[in-house]
Amino acid sequence: MEFIRDFERKTIRTMQWQVQLFILCVCAAEMVRGQVRYSIPEEMKIGSVVGNIVQDLGLDIKRLIAGKARIVTAKSGQYIDLNVDKGILIVKNRIDREQLCGQTTPCTISFEVIIEQPMELYHITVEIIDVNDNAPTFAKREINLEISESAAPGARFFLGSAEDADVGVNSLQSYNLSPSDNLSLKQHSRPDGSKYAEMVLQTPLDREKKSEIKLMLTAVDGGSPQRSGTVKINIIVLDANDNAPAFSQSVYKAFANENALKGTLVTTVNAIDADAGSNGDVTYSFSHLSDTDRKLFELNEKTGEVTVLGEIDFEKAAHYEINIEAKDYGGLTDSCKVHVDIMDINDNAPVITVMSFSSPVSEDSVSGTTIAIINIQDLDSGKNGQVHCTTKQAPLFKIKSSIPNYYTLVTEGALDRERVSEYNITITAADEGSPPLSSNKTLTLQVSDVNDNAPVFDQTTYTAYVTENNTPGLSIFCLTAKDADWNQNSRVSYLLEDKFIDATPVASLISVNSESGVVYAVRSFDYEHIKDFQFEVIARDGGSPPLTTKATAKIFVQDQNDNSPQILYPVQSGVSLVAEMVARSADVGYLVTKVVAVDADSGQNAWLSYKLLKATDRALFEVGSQNGEIRTSRQVSDKDAVKQRLVVVVEDNGQPSRSATVNVNVAVADSFPEVLSEFSDFTHDKDYNDSLTFYLVLSLAVVSFLFIVSVIVLVSVKVYRWRQSRLFYKSNGNLPVIPSAYYPPRYADVGATGTLQHVYNYEVCMTTDSGKSEYRYIRPVSQNLVNVDPSGTETMPHGQKEKNLIENSDETPEYLWWMNEPAFA
Repeated sequence: MEFIRDFERKTIRTMQWQVQLFILCVCAAEMVRGQVRYSIPEEMKIGSVVGNIVQDLGLDIKRLIAGKARIVTAKSGQYIDLNVDKGILIVKNRIDREQLCGQTTPCTISFEVIIEQPMELYHITVEIIDVNDNAPTFAKREINLEISESAAPGARFFLGSAEDADVGVNSLQSYNLSPSDNLSLKQHSRPDGSKYAEMVLQTPLDREKKSEIKLMLTAVDGGSPQRSGTVKINIIVLDANDNAPAFSQSVYKAFANENALKGTLVTTVNAIDADAGSNGDVTYSFSHLSDTDRKLFELNEKTGEVTVLGEIDFEKAAHYEINIEAKDYGGLTDSCKVHVDIMDINDNAPVITVMSFSSPVSEDSVSGTTIAIINIQDLDSGKNGQVHCTTKQAPLFKIKSSIPNYYTLVTEGALDRERVSEYNITITAADEGSPPLSSNKTLTLQVSDVNDNAPVFDQTTYTAYVTENNTPGLSIFCLTAKDADWNQNSRVSYLLEDKFIDATPVASLISVNSESGVVYAVRSFDYEHIKDFQFEVIARDGGSPPLTTKATAKIFVQDQNDNSPQILYPVQSGVSLVAEMVARSADVGYLVTKVVAVDADSGQNAWLSYKLLKATDRALFEVGSQNGEIRTSRQVSDKDAVKQRLVVVVEDNGQPSRSATVNVNVAVADSFPEVLSEFSDFTHDKDYNDSLTFYLVLSLAVVSFLFIVSVIVLVSVKVYRWRQSRLFYKSNGNLPVIPSAYYPPRYADVGATGTLQHVYNYEVCMTTDSGKSEYRYIRPVSQNLVNVDPSGTETMPHGQKEKNLIENSDETPEYLWWMNEPAFA
């Protein structure tokens, strides 16, 4: 009942106030007889005509003079004057639209003209039209930036904005940047329509090529004629700072009461730099703030707190926009804007009472779920008591009202605990008073978890390196997966996916700790057998049902220098001796032989170098450090010993290095007998004595046997041909035609596999009386003294045999016979 009586009393008061307001409006309508509106451009000359009120209001000049017409509004009277004699309004003082109205549009001057006897009141409105009399201006003449050369393409750098006091099309329209080789310009618009510029890095900078960059930023308005303003941009390229500060918000909303005390906190901006050390320390500064605003606000460069510095007057400005720049010590920057709304003073603020509040709420709650029921009471009446309830910075919540003074807070959209686990919902109740008052109530809403997120690895593919010959059980690397859920739903365990690598189960190679995600080597790896392998790890959370995610891991086995070089040539054998022959006429740089070696390792562990360790005469031979070629380093002389022994060492490039040695025997001679006379000396070396003698005797025996067989065949052929010729003469016939088969063909060693390949040519001249003569032949075209057997492990003598074959034959025709005999190996 008490509530009903209060409601009736308020209703009666409201009705009384409405009646009084109606009576005042009727009286004002009777008093104000008419109104007129004029539009003039700013900066008109003093005395210029604004308008003719006699014609526009239908008055008479005499009435103006007799009624002592005058302008009664003092503020407007300083710009507009009334010429009573002519009945016109003229410009009294210079009118600057920017000084008069700032950015407010439309800009108007309102005043009243009063005429007495009888009293009449006329309302005059003069709109001031903007002209393009202001060029865009920057707060600084130069902008100095420091950009790290490690900045990735796409990095943004805030350049601020130019200020143009004009409005509309005469205001700032666009920016231009020149030159733009590495950096491009991107223009942005704020919600209030102002424009600011950012530089975007297109290609990486290289400080070693260009340490400074000079640019010019131009701001252009849309007036006619067009006006512009410029600012120089000096960029210093720095090293090794690859993360710029990042504000948590691009726009901060803040409120401040007028007449707030000095030091009152307006808001706190926060920028986080992912770098460490000095590159991660962030300082804050105003990037573009007028001198007037600098007297009102103060910024703590360390904490980012914006506080009140001077006296704030709501009548001068209802809101402020502050540009703040965050810079780290590496020179990277980010910017944000702070919108500060000034709250006017009022008698009574609305009182917010929470009648019911449900917290926590499940994240899978449907849109429209009721969170709280709120009652708002304002002790004021009329507009000052009419309250509007809103939520600030809570896009997922809204206020509904079905009963006066009672409001319901409901969800509007899906909740996600992983994105926001707690909401600080600020409920603002503001009346319609002049100035209006408001009250805020913050509700802390907890969001309960649902297992709706699978574990997420910090990398989709892991790469690790392990050195071969590792100890089993070695920790290789660690996988990390995080689950955005909470409590048991976020507990992650790891396991390997069953897989075979070259028919080998992956579990026999590596293992993973189910709790920590650490990957261990099950056995020792050998780079020469397995160089890399790939497997997959499954991360599973503890929800019901559980959710899983896979990640791929690649392990590369790194080589160790665990293999010594192996000599491929010359082949070292305990039963034969390898010898290389060098003629005494060999020039400087003559290629004697080449040492060929390989290393089973890889990389620098397999880089081989050659050097001469020992030599009979170190001044006679040299070894190529990279190719292993053994060449003469000076002219061979007659004084040099026939028998030369070289010891070559082959080393790899590992740490520590491994090596192998090879013995190379070289014979310095021009003929085989000379070698043969000294060859026995070689047989006295180490283990080669008995085997070398055996092979020499065997070789000589085989050559002698083949030679005797060849002689017998030749003699047999000659005897056969001689008998044929005798039969021909007895039959008085012509000379027999010798078949081509009887002419030994000219041939050469076509195997092309021997170390020394030569062809011997013999010339045999016969006559009909050749039976009483001997064979005549010339010496071989070329000859060599030493040849290597096909296995590359033995060196055998190789000589020319000179024979006199005597064949008694009568009346044999004379012809030429070329015989080709290959070298015997």
